Amino acid sequence: MFGLEALDLARIQFAFTISFHILFPAITIGLASYLAVLEGLWLKTHNDTYRDLYHFWSKIFAVNFGMGVVSGLVMAYQFGTNWSRFSDFAGSVTGPLLTYEVLTAFFLEAGFLGVMLFGWNKVGRKLHFFATVMVAIGTLISTFWILASNSWMQTPQGYEIVNGQVIPVDWLAIIFNPSFPYRLMHMATAAFVATAFFVGSSAAWHLLRGKDNPAIRTMLSMAMWMALIVAPIQAVIGDFHGLNTLKHQPAKIAAIEGHWENHGDEPTPLILFGWPDMKAEKTKFAVEIPYLGSLILTHSLDKQVPALKEFPPEDRPNSTIVFWSFRVMVGLGMLMIFTGLWSLWLRKSDKLYTSRPFLYLALWMGPSGLIAILAGWFTTEIGRQPWVVYGLMRTADASSGHSFVQMSITLIMFVVVYFALFGAGLGYMMRLVRKGPKIDEGKETNEGGPGQKRTPARPLSAADDDGTEADNSPSLTKEI
Repeated sequence: MFGLEALDLARIQFAFTISFHILFPAITIGLASYLAVLEGLWLKTHNDTYRDLYHFWSKIFAVNFGMGVVSGLVMAYQFGTNWSRFSDFAGSVTGPLLTYEVLTAFFLEAGFLGVMLFGWNKVGRKLHFFATVMVAIGTLISTFWILASNSWMQTPQGYEIVNGQVIPVDWLAIIFNPSFPYRLMHMATAAFVATAFFVGSSAAWHLLRGKDNPAIRTMLSMAMWMALIVAPIQAVIGDFHGLNTLKHQPAKIAAIEGHWENHGDEPTPLILFGWPDMKAEKTKFAVEIPYLGSLILTHSLDKQVPALKEFPPEDRPNSTIVFWSFRVMVGLGMLMIFTGLWSLWLRKSDKLYTSRPFLYLALWMGPSGLIAILAGWFTTEIGRQPWVVYGLMRTADASSGHSFVQMSITLIMFVVVYFALFGAGLGYMMRLVRKGPKIDEGKETNEGGPGQKRTPARPLSAADDDGTEADNSPSLTKEI
């Protein structure tokens, strides 16, 4: 069917499940740190706006966290079901790294998540804040171990191969492999940027519909400050990451650039747009800028970038895909930087919350961070092909060897179940976002907080069937 083989279906299945999964941890990482900041600001300023925002986003965090855990479990099982030969070859490295993630990050998150979500009026303020911070740190530790494992597959070191299996000889070299620092920073920063635009888009949606209050304005303001500061930093990190990739995976860079051959000593041009044709071994309809490829990729005007024809055809990544996935990521990154700069200009003229063109841009930029993460992940993983462990094991040798029929059935089942299950979860999460933070303007409220009488909304009862938010006032609590 469509010229696909069982191996292709196994790759599509893994790509499909990881594409769903990666969205949830990205928002979890960003929201956990955002909640820690909100609670810290509330404790410092006693401004109830931060408290109300904390309650609002903690509900969304809880739903997102749950979906991330469920989708992540499937990924672990697939290593044994569809990629058993890879597990047999490299499991002595990837297995312990993923175990360390469970023993450190997951246990840390699980230990403090209950206090964070349900202990608001049961523990002291400092202990509750400590729990929130620990959950935020746990998400970053999880990122550390996952990226260590994946980065080792990109730039393996610290091992020996004995009887056809990888044997660890230097764990520090394995963990801190050449691409790890750049990929860790790139992914963590991407999560913060994606969350910032998710939060900013939510605020813009409410402002465009006339719901203007201090909480909504604070959401937009904090999101745009994050975009203004972190999006340019992400571009710098991406540049360093690109230099590292050029050094260790030059074929990936050649595929990303759609660069097929060098001519004499001419510097490498930058191909802005075009269509890399793997069979014709050329990029059709190329729009080039002379010298710019050398300047961006080597930081010089005379050095050349390796070309795809310098590598055997069987060792070339699919340039058609990574050429465009990379440009989607970069294009969205430039739009993020532009949005942050526009917000600064509007902030100076006191129009940040009233400029409808900007609010519409902020609204539509909501999913931009997540789309950029997916595009970057496709670039990284497809650009590594045809290797599952770069230079050591080919993807074709890593699969379990299931039949075409078996892979077709399981792929269809994954698609149906994922869209039904996570579609419902995302729909519920968007329903919470549309409700916005609950603000009791003009009403006398108690100070609230850990150890106080105010009862927080429970994450899974935040929206009633009729679309109204559950009343969690002290009087109703007493009646119940």
